[in-house]
Formats: sequence, C-alpha cells, structure tokens
Amino acid sequence: MSRPSRLQRQVLSLYRELLRAGRGKPGAEARVRAEFRQNASLPRTDVLRIEYLYRRGRRQLQLLRSDHAKALGAFVRPRGPTEEPGGAAALGTPPDHDDGPKSPLDDTGAPEIRPDGR
Repeated sequence: MSRPSRLQRQVLSLYRELLRAGRGKPGAEARVRAEFRQNASLPRTDVLRIEYLYRRGRRQLQLLRSDHAKALGAFVRPRGPTEEPGGAAALGTPPDHDDGPKSPLDDTGAPEIRPDGR
C-alpha cells in the first residue's frame, strides 16, 4: 500500500477536525459523516473537485468552531408539485421569464431612466 498523498492527509485531518468541532452540537457529527461518505466515491484524479470540497469544508469548520454555531443543519428548498428533481430550480438557477424586479433594490418606485433619455 502506498503512502497517502498530501491532499489525502489534509482531507483526513479536516474530517477529524470537523468531528471534534461538532461534538456536542446536534446534527453535526451525522452531517459530517454523511457529507464525507457521499463524496468518498470521487476519483482521486478529480483534484479540482476535491480541492473545492476541501476549501468548503474548511469554511464550514470555521463556522462550526464559532461561538454562534449551536447546531449544524442544512437548508433545503421544498420542491413544488410541478418541479422535477434535478431541474433548473434544483440547481438554484433563476427562471427564464422576466416578470418583476430581480432584487429588492431594483424596485425603488422611481421611473426607469434609459440611456437614450426616454
């Protein structure tokens, strides 16, 4: 058996740190285990994805270690009756139609001023 690479050692270290930081916080250990189990099947050659997930895990570790974190959960948007799993709404992409302001700052109540002065 070959020695683990530097990236593999970093990922294992992150896993242990997340488990330690999650002790005593409801849902944290189960979520950490599930997340790592889900991504365990990634091929070792997919280094960009592994590094992305590693950086994401580091940010989550910082949040988990903060005094404000009481538990670890997941935000899941409920699917409507017409949405399909894996569709555009599941990926978080906005709908194709343009009806209304895109952000609260767009709806100022002031008339729109166009570049041509109309």
